[in-house]
Amino acid sequence: MTELIVATKNQGKLREIKELLSGSDFKVTSLSDYPDAPRIEESGKTFAQNAIIKAVTVAMYTKKLTLGEDSGLQVKALKNKPGIYSARFAGDNSSDEENNSKLLKDLKRTPFKKRQARYRCFMALSDGEKIVDVLSGSCSGLIALKEKGTNGFGYDPLFYIPRYQKTFGELDPKIKAKISHRARALLKLTKVLKIYSKKNR
Repeated sequence: MTELIVATKNQGKLREIKELLSGSDFKVTSLSDYPDAPRIEESGKTFAQNAIIKAVTVAMYTKKLTLGEDSGLQVKALKNKPGIYSARFAGDNSSDEENNSKLLKDLKRTPFKKRQARYRCFMALSDGEKIVDVLSGSCSGLIALKEKGTNGFGYDPLFYIPRYQKTFGELDPKIKAKISHRARALLKLTKVLKIYSKKNR
């Protein structure tokens, strides 16, 4: 079974990726399994650039197939913020609760119908010699007036899907696993991994 390293220490992301890749021919590991791996400097100006930096940094160190993923929330009324700073919107090392509180505060005077937002996810795959592919997925919704639900992580309790009249925090994880930005990117990734596996047997 081929190892696929996910270049993250974010347990929420890792859990989702593992679940979405369950049944594949890959053994999924993460940076937690490589404590001596070099520190990743997320110096990119886009999600795609950060995903590539993560994948290449770890793949060159381990010489193994690595998935770099960068994702976040873009809110139209905030000129697509928090964007690449989603995880540290309220400051370095800020918690999900702090980030959610800042988002609600920044949107305090914005009516519900004008709180359009989208989650975006970019994934880069590298084997240490080359960038195999860069893929993306997105999911559109609205920012709720208050947090609802305890499922997921990050901004999920605020990310409202009109079709289901629920936030990601309230939504059945099985449904989220089909419609989320990460799920859509991973669907493309599974096809790339199959082709890669055939070429490298």
